Amino acid sequence: MRGPFFLRPGHYHCSMDDHQLLRYSRHILLDEVGIEGQERWLTSHALVIGAGGLGSPVALYLAASGVGRITLCDPDAVDLTNLQRQIVHHSASVGRPKVESARDTLARINPGVRVDALRERLAGARLEALVAEAQVVLDASDNFATRHAVNRACVKFGVPLVSGAAVRFDGQLATFDPRRPDSPCYHCLFPEDAEHEEVLCSVMGVFAPLVGIIGAAQAAEALKVLAGVGEPLVGRLQLLDARRMQWRTIRMPRDPGCPVCGANRAVLAAGTTGAACTAR
Repeated sequence: MRGPFFLRPGHYHCSMDDHQLLRYSRHILLDEVGIEGQERWLTSHALVIGAGGLGSPVALYLAASGVGRITLCDPDAVDLTNLQRQIVHHSASVGRPKVESARDTLARINPGVRVDALRERLAGARLEALVAEAQVVLDASDNFATRHAVNRACVKFGVPLVSGAAVRFDGQLATFDPRRPDSPCYHCLFPEDAEHEEVLCSVMGVFAPLVGIIGAAQAAEALKVLAGVGEPLVGRLQLLDARRMQWRTIRMPRDPGCPVCGANRAVLAAGTTGAACTAR
């Protein structure tokens, strides 16, 4: 009987050992993924900004799926109020830096994954340096200033960005890929100089499973981008009303006059930055 790891002679060389082949067998069984897709994940680097409600399921699923290197950034410590939804942390983690708590949890889930835990609020050159090293960035932050700074860095270096947000019972999800000429950026959707109400879970509250749904969907989008599987949410914004469990899709056109991605469009379309990103 042909097993799930059958390779045609001379077709492909598998660098995974028997333990990895078994651990990731349910991915390898997927025709769209296979051994090649799983090995792409094993050699990939994801930058996760935020280790809270969204960052928890993001990090858990990336680690469980075998993304080889995860850089996790968050300046905060675990608070008792976090435990209602931030499932990467535990009661014993209260008072610890979130990134250290998350790193320990991920190590227990998959010790074969490298987790760089950075207790930092990223900005400026430091943010750009970390984005430039990654192959995908997942924004699980909770403020517009960080989101726009992350977006600018992703556009500059041609790195795909998966953005999520959740508050009360409302969630949203989108993927921005500056390597694609048709992709808008975060600024196209939410201009930085426009009036946006900063809505925080600490003030408005949040339905615990909502961040799990959106965070898991962010992880799915990142894995699709890294392995070239399926069609990511480029040019589409997904909105979830968890009260009714209804999804709504809004088309997002690229703003040709966008001050963030417009000037870089010719370079990115030529493939110079995107090729460098893919080769990392």
